[in-house]
Amino acid sequence: MLNEKQEEIMEAIWCAGENKNYSIDAIKKRCIVAFTEADLAELERQDLIVSHADKILLSGEGKLIAEAIMRRHRLAEVLVSSILRLKNSSMEEVACKVEHCLEPEVEEAICTLLGHPEICPDGKPIPKGKCCKKKLNKISSTVVSLSELKPSESGKITYIKPGNHSNLHQLLSFGLQPGVVVAVHRTNPAFCIKFENTELALDAAIADNIFVWKIENEQLT
Repeated sequence: MLNEKQEEIMEAIWCAGENKNYSIDAIKKRCIVAFTEADLAELERQDLIVSHADKILLSGEGKLIAEAIMRRHRLAEVLVSSILRLKNSSMEEVACKVEHCLEPEVEEAICTLLGHPEICPDGKPIPKGKCCKKKLNKISSTVVSLSELKPSESGKITYIKPGNHSNLHQLLSFGLQPGVVVAVHRTNPAFCIKFENTELALDAAIADNIFVWKIENEQLT
């Protein structure tokens, strides 16, 4: 998993490549963070880039990762320019922050909400995602209370209402926190969930206060 600095470097390599310029100088001009030869060496060690003389190319795996990064960034630009109505440097600054925290299902929902845009505000192409290829016209995933899920349904935890602090700390100690995918095992006689290698019975009031991004069956495959 890449950190934010590595993602910015991969993004810059992609942007330079769009202009058929693969030199390190061209990449540095397009990268918002300073990087060193050691940073490039680490990406090469992960088989994401290939260096040749003073040129840097993306590997096959690197292209897939860089394409996903660019998709998130350019979708974020459309989002902040059309919905938040930010312009120029403010748009770019917010988009850079948003792109690093977009979960795949949130990215798909944003793309669908925006009508699967093909270009970002500065006219550059937005790589297509699964939702574009399926031509989805509605957002199927929604944030709901965990207690609303039926047996065999799953969701990714987005946030937990504190309720009382002791319950919240107990849930965190069990490993239930934002980002964790849980599946409802049964609802009667007790509400039981499964996550990772754990099965846990929850009080109904606690289940009411855990909110998840519902995962549709096709998203699990």
